[in-house]
Amino acid sequence: MATVQHPGQVGDGHEHEHPYQHPHPHWTPPPPDPISRFVMKVWARTPRWAAPLAILLCFAGATTYVLAADPTDSQADAVPTCLLKLTTGFDCPGCGGTRAFFYLLYGNIPAAARHHAMFVFALPFLLYAFVAWGGREVFRWRLPMLRFGPKTVGIFIAAWGVFSVLRNLPWPPFTWLYV
Repeated sequence: MATVQHPGQVGDGHEHEHPYQHPHPHWTPPPPDPISRFVMKVWARTPRWAAPLAILLCFAGATTYVLAADPTDSQADAVPTCLLKLTTGFDCPGCGGTRAFFYLLYGNIPAAARHHAMFVFALPFLLYAFVAWGGREVFRWRLPMLRFGPKTVGIFIAAWGVFSVLRNLPWPPFTWLYV
């Protein structure tokens, strides 16, 4: 009686091969283009404190602009303006953020929350995350880092979306959220 050998069975000359397994090809990344090489060189020579300092300078510029421009005193069509609000009349998810920041700079938390409650809620977390990261990069501090999982981020984005819809509803108590 003859035995039937299937591919991959011992004794058929292909013991090392399995019919459904192929060796994975070794992937090598392509060489970087000239711009990427330049960025990688600059990044390798950049001191650790440069990124936190750059963010701090941007924040200082934004703070200076908000204090100089007084966004609470401008008209709806003043430059710069929210294109969505200008064209549709609806508040976008960020509408009121600049005014909320202005009021926070002056310590008026209720007025800031009136203009953008989600921004006022998120700001302490963002500031702490920056201080923990920047302190680790510049001073080697070991502050606990905030770790937000996908579920937490999803809940926050969903709450921001609900807030954005509710603030555009034309009846009380939602009219309080309209800016």
